[in-house]
Amino acid sequence: MISSTSDRQRVRIFGIEVDVVTMPDTVAILESWVRSSASPCRYVVTPNVDHTIMYQHNPRLRDAYQAASLVLADGMPVLLASRLLNKPLPQRVAGSDLVPALFDATSTDRPLRVFLLGAGPGVADRAAAKIQRRWPAVQVVGTNCPPLGFETDRGQNAAIVAAVNAARPDCLVVGLGAPKQELWVHRHYQELDVPVALCVGATIDFLAGEKQRAPRWMQRNGLEWLYRCATEPRRLAGRYARDAMIFPQLLWREWRRTGTA
Repeated sequence: MISSTSDRQRVRIFGIEVDVVTMPDTVAILESWVRSSASPCRYVVTPNVDHTIMYQHNPRLRDAYQAASLVLADGMPVLLASRLLNKPLPQRVAGSDLVPALFDATSTDRPLRVFLLGAGPGVADRAAAKIQRRWPAVQVVGTNCPPLGFETDRGQNAAIVAAVNAARPDCLVVGLGAPKQELWVHRHYQELDVPVALCVGATIDFLAGEKQRAPRWMQRNGLEWLYRCATEPRRLAGRYARDAMIFPQLLWREWRRTGTA
């Protein structure tokens, strides 16, 4: 099923309404949102296989997704599944590609003010230094590395929101991992005085050079998960093994439900 959101189309896959957009479309949308400075904050989520599986049994994550202004197919398996189910999405729009693409589109006559929230101690600061060397038109106006468990502390959450608002960014880049980042942004987006928030996982680590992206050929062929699993086996092997068992079951159920078979 294809639905419409303002002037955009969406397809429903695995229960998630995903925007039918390319990378250039997405960058143009974000640029228009930054210029409009509408309230409340518009936020972006990027479902991959792991998110799709969590979405099936996490009602809070479903609420966060349903309130998102833009839902982008991050994982290549999600993109391939959309085509198999005759609901083809045009392109993978990964969060870790989107942020550099947005920065690339920024010009010095209209600089972009960015706040980096997440990653490990000192990582966001290193990312900020590299961003400002590579993209002179992007101004990193603040960073914050919240301590473990901060999301349950009302005072710490209020302080983070206040710090973001005081910095007056155009774009909040949130790298807290899923589903924490989506739940946190959903809980606070109406308090955030920022036009756009991007929930983009390990992107801050990639920008800082703490982690490396897979080679392009692996990304193009849906093998980025294999590269990441090989480089972070302790953290990711169990997750990817679980996803590899559950996602085909979801795909088969969706295939039967939609009558594609």
